[in-house]
Amino acid sequence: MGNEELVKKQRTFFASGKTLSLSFRIKALDRLEQTIIRYEQELYKALRKDLGKSKTESYMCEVGLTLSELRFIRRHIRAWSRDRLVRTPLAQFHAKSFTVQEPYGVVLVMSPWNYPVLLTLEPLIGALAAGNCCVVKPSAYSPATSKILAQMIRDTFPSGYVSVVEGGREENQSLLEQRFDYIFFTGGVNVGRLVMEKASAHLTPVTLELGGKSPCIIDHTADLKLAARRIVFGKYLNCGQTCVAPDYVLIEQSIKNRFLGYVKKEIIRMYGEKPLANPDYGKMINRKHFDRVLHLIDDRKVVHGGENSADTCQIAPTVLDRVLEEDAVMQEEIFGPVLPILTVSSMGEAYAFVKKRPQPLALYLFTSDARTERYFLEKVPFGGGCVNDTVIHLATPHMGFGGVGGSGMGSYHGRKSFETFSHEKSILKKYTWIDLPLRYQPYSGFKEGMVRMFVR
Repeated sequence: MGNEELVKKQRTFFASGKTLSLSFRIKALDRLEQTIIRYEQELYKALRKDLGKSKTESYMCEVGLTLSELRFIRRHIRAWSRDRLVRTPLAQFHAKSFTVQEPYGVVLVMSPWNYPVLLTLEPLIGALAAGNCCVVKPSAYSPATSKILAQMIRDTFPSGYVSVVEGGREENQSLLEQRFDYIFFTGGVNVGRLVMEKASAHLTPVTLELGGKSPCIIDHTADLKLAARRIVFGKYLNCGQTCVAPDYVLIEQSIKNRFLGYVKKEIIRMYGEKPLANPDYGKMINRKHFDRVLHLIDDRKVVHGGENSADTCQIAPTVLDRVLEEDAVMQEEIFGPVLPILTVSSMGEAYAFVKKRPQPLALYLFTSDARTERYFLEKVPFGGGCVNDTVIHLATPHMGFGGVGGSGMGSYHGRKSFETFSHEKSILKKYTWIDLPLRYQPYSGFKEGMVRMFVR
């Protein structure tokens, strides 16, 4: 079936009105939950094959988070779907004002390869909870996981309701030529621009979850040992192939050497003396990205790690010191297990460095100074982040996750996912027992005076 016919089939299904039923949506989420649990072991094997992920990491960062999101949304879907009363201005007496949530219709979810389960199924869960039909396009770069996801969805839903389109660039292009009612894209900035360009032809709204160089800022009041542990965790998780991974460190010169010592100890503690031999340490997604990241490493600045294996597409956790703003590693998002360390003389210099660069998807600040914390949170634009930790701000359904500026637009997770895939209609119901004449011509001084009294 061609993509045009597929979208047409979904429009027919949506027009039937079945997805508007709350019980239908809840049953759909129930079936998806059961399918995830049934395929759990196969997902672990596929993630190991594609990215070298351990079973623990795969559950913690992919399967477990997905199930948690699904259960949270299912638990709250009835409350979120209700009409919501809002205040009515006195000038509109006598009336009732309320909002109504409605699905967009047929939506497209395009997911990336770095967290192929989580970043495919979480948007899908939001789309189904809101009452949409959905076409899912997983990444061709994670073929084993994409194949399992396609099989799961085909086993769970009729294609007129939820469909999977597998393939690469050609399939992406074909899908983007179709008219969808909403597009949700997670991936790189360049493809994000293309998605937005194609969507504009149909005036289709989009959510773009992109990336960027997320800074990690450390001042002299920070707990350096704990900062090192949490930064090492966030940076080398999934071999650095995380959109919110700390991309580089800005640290005050006076504490840099102590911090570096802790970082080296934490890398060894977590991954061992020979991380490439660690069965729980992953790999780069493919040779192309392996080579790209290697070219960002200046051997003269390596102070830890640097070992690599082309046969397994693995790069050991690597730390670079004495990094300069003009170095290759600072010119693009690293998306690999390489941590550049840059020094600053003060937090003012760190602020200026970050401020002159594009808005990052995440920012991490390690400090015990409340004034420094408030200054960065108020003055620096970024998608989201943590104070005294890394990456875990995205692992909650109670806050939205998304970028700003070049790092993306729109957000999701929890209620935000439901709202992202819903259109909120504003309704004013006017009662008929009274009809104030103030707005009708002919106008008079009395009417103008009454209007001024009500409209202020």
